[in-house]
Amino acid sequence: MSRIERRFAALREEGRAGLVTYLTAGDPDRGTSSRLFAGLSAAGADLIEIGMPFSDPMADGAAIQQAGQRALKRGMTLRRTLAMVRELRCADDATPIVLMGYYNPIYRYGPEAFARDAVSAGVDGLIVVDLPPEEDAELTGPARATGLDLIRLATPTSDDQRLPRIVEGASGFIYYVAIAGITGTRSADPASIANAVDRLRRFTRLPIAVGFGIRTPEQAAAVARAADAAAVGSSLVQRLALNLDAQGRAKPGLVDAVLADVRALAAGIRSARVG
Repeated sequence: MSRIERRFAALREEGRAGLVTYLTAGDPDRGTSSRLFAGLSAAGADLIEIGMPFSDPMADGAAIQQAGQRALKRGMTLRRTLAMVRELRCADDATPIVLMGYYNPIYRYGPEAFARDAVSAGVDGLIVVDLPPEEDAELTGPARATGLDLIRLATPTSDDQRLPRIVEGASGFIYYVAIAGITGTRSADPASIANAVDRLRRFTRLPIAVGFGIRTPEQAAAVARAADAAAVGSSLVQRLALNLDAQGRAKPGLVDAVLADVRALAAGIRSARVG
């Protein structure tokens, strides 16, 4: 079993959903970013998404766009992102790590070399938001050959004709984008999320994580009652940004502030199915 399979199996045994946290690699600087990622698991993150900084993140709102710009300005690259993962794995060999981002950096790296190096570093899965199933063959081949899960996205506009193509060949889990639009803007209501998850389960036996628009412990708990995991990104990135000084440097309490939000989200999720 992969780390992702083991983690979702453990969550099922516990009778709860998981918390997936997203932060951008290298934001606001490499050292602070490393400390943040190193603290996520102990704070309650069940899976860790690491954003691959990219100059043109079309699916992301202002918060994550700015995070990527800060990271790029500080010299973060895809190779350095993999080096961060390798460092994380020295202390934590259990928590699944998923890289999330856009195909251009992977294409420039070379899909086969990237898949090989990602697995070697300790990456478990990929979410490539701008690579639809019809066009991802050059990445799915190398990913499958190395055991790297390719996590597909489903959206509110994915109909019954489209969903079979999305789930075909997917592995790890399905990421349901709860809103139509960019990250960090609005939230979907719990009833629509529950209906969407129920519909997705007709097409796949993979776990379903729901993301986009989840900001508070209460919203995370509502998602956790329907889905297998709740994914939170923009609100954590915004908390990070609130703890930067005028020059964009980390204030002393930045790491503690972000991890406190993670603990609150994890507590909300862990209480969601009690009783």
